[in-house]
Formats: sequence, C-alpha cells, structure tokens
Amino acid sequence: MFTDIAPTYDALNHILSINIDKRWRIRTAKILRPILQRENAIVLDLCCGTGDLSLAMRAQGPAKIVGADFAHTMLTRARAKSAATLAGNKDSVISSGARNLLFAEADALRLPFADSTFDLVTTAFGFRNLANYEAGLREIHRVLKPGGTIAILEFTEPPDTALGNLYRWYFCRVLPRIGAWLSGDKHAYTYLPKSVSRFFQPAELSALLESVGYSAPAFRRWTLGTVALHTATRAASL
Repeated sequence: MFTDIAPTYDALNHILSINIDKRWRIRTAKILRPILQRENAIVLDLCCGTGDLSLAMRAQGPAKIVGADFAHTMLTRARAKSAATLAGNKDSVISSGARNLLFAEADALRLPFADSTFDLVTTAFGFRNLANYEAGLREIHRVLKPGGTIAILEFTEPPDTALGNLYRWYFCRVLPRIGAWLSGDKHAYTYLPKSVSRFFQPAELSALLESVGYSAPAFRRWTLGTVALHTATRAASL
C-alpha cells in the first residue's frame, strides 16, 4: 500500500492536514534538540517514509541520523529530498555536520542494528502500522543505548467534544474521499482513519511503554488532541 501511494504521499499529507503535519514534525525535532545537538549522538528514525522527520531533525544539529523504512519507493523519495535540501541550503549547520543522514531498508520488528546503538529512536505516524506493537517496542528498546530516548509521534482519537466530533467527521468521512480521488487508492485513505480508531489512547500507550521496560513515559497532545508525542527512556545501566 505504501509503495503504491508513494508518488502522492507528501502532497496529500500536506493538503489533507492543511500543512499542519509539517509543524508537528518540526515541533518534535525542536523538543528533541538537546539530543540532536550532540555531535556524537546517533539517531534512528524508524518507519521514516519519505524522510520528513529525518530532515526536520537534521536541521536541529549535527547528530548522525539513520532513516529506516521497508518501502523502497518511500526511501527513494527520502534520498532525493535529502539531496535536494543539501543542494539548496547554504546554512553551515545543514551543509556540514548535519550532512550525516543515511537511509536504509529495514523491518521495524527485525532491525539490522547491534544492541545499544542509538541515543534516540523516533517514529512519526509509522508505529501505528506495526504488526505487533509490543514486539516493536522491545526491538526499539534493544537498539537504544542505556539512558536513550524513544519518541513516538502518532495520531490519536480526539476527545468527545464538539470540535473533536467535527474533526472525527472530517477524518472519517471527508479525508478518505479526497485521498482516494487524488491518489487513486481508495484503500489507503480508508485504512488511515480505521487504523487510528483502533490504536491506543495516549495513556494506554504510556502503560505499554512502561510494561515493556521503559522509564518515565510521558505524552503531550496537540491540535485538538488529534496527535500525541510520546517519550520515554531506556533505563540507564547501574
């Protein structure tokens, strides 16, 4: 499905969210800036798609970033966007140390990385698509360094308020029709609201993070409670 919609993926994300999706990723990258500004930090952006969060993080500092996804066509676009950004940006941070951005094909449930490799593992709107959430969290825990951070940016069901219900009507009724019309793929944009409706509420995901072995799980909700940024840490070794 993601291979099929890759050609229109970025344009539709921006159209259907009225460009708010860009702000979510930039805001996430700014929150993670203390890690991204460390020159020796290594970051994994899991289920990176066309690389928007990877690129937003690269703009925040010199950390080495690996964007990983299993959809080849998404990664092809991510690499092209990364090259275009570097070619057109003369900012010293972007053009020197922050060149350290690579993309790799990988299965999120069987990552080809050694234990305790990364200082930070992020995923934006991809974790919800994993076949097994607990297995995914355990695999992320494995590749995180002790004291490392996990950050999950994901859709969530808004509160049952007038504005929340209006958003829910748009998300479930209008968005799938526009997405199908512009992309030619009805299934993908019907799948989106269905996958969100059956995904965890923020408190539930925090509880799962804790049960898997993460410390200090927390979340913050944005944009009428329709998205949430979850953070937690792998406990430092004694």
